[in-house]
Amino acid sequence: MAAAAAKPVAVRRAEELVGREMAGRDASHDAAHALRVRDLALSLAAEEGLSAPALLLTVELSALLHDVGDYKYTKNNVEDMSVVEMFLEEVGLEEGQKDEIVSIIKGMGFKNEVSKKSIADPTLEFAIVQDADRLDAIGAIGIARCFTYGGSKNSALHDPRILPRDNLSKEKCMSKEEKQTSINHFHEKLFKLKDMMKTEAGKRRAEKRHKFMEDFVAEFYEEWSGRA
Repeated sequence: MAAAAAKPVAVRRAEELVGREMAGRDASHDAAHALRVRDLALSLAAEEGLSAPALLLTVELSALLHDVGDYKYTKNNVEDMSVVEMFLEEVGLEEGQKDEIVSIIKGMGFKNEVSKKSIADPTLEFAIVQDADRLDAIGAIGIARCFTYGGSKNSALHDPRILPRDNLSKEKCMSKEEKQTSINHFHEKLFKLKDMMKTEAGKRRAEKRHKFMEDFVAEFYEEWSGRA
């Protein structure tokens, strides 16, 4: 009952926090991304039959807050959960719910799964939030986000001399030293996400977005080579 009653205040304050903390970022990981992931997560939850108010609050807050401490935007290249943890204390959630939200955020990243460090037996809430974040990484919006982030880092669109990396470790995923291209990100990560979806709803939605990316990348190479 307490979690359900706290929902409107907690969610409103989370939206305000996201707006403050993610202001000034490039549009690949800004507040609009967090809001889209929240909307996707709630939509997936409905399709998956998740209806308990406390669990929906866990999903919504995890989705909203998942990139607040993103390592890509910290000075020392380390994920910073301090702002999120302080926020969860302030809004007065129960201890178990706070721990679940922190666990989802810490474990949902692609870098953890490729390094076999993700949660072995994820809850439905975890799967929903992770799938929502991955859906926003693929399809038309995923393409836009990929090139937006690459542009913010002065990455080349494509360089045939720079090949996509195989068997990425968590350390390589997080490295800011290794020069990469935007188009390689499709091969290193984005094309892999469809088969990493965990919910049935996420799997269904990923099919269309994945096909859109495949068609885009094929056309990109045609145009780059001068054949189209």
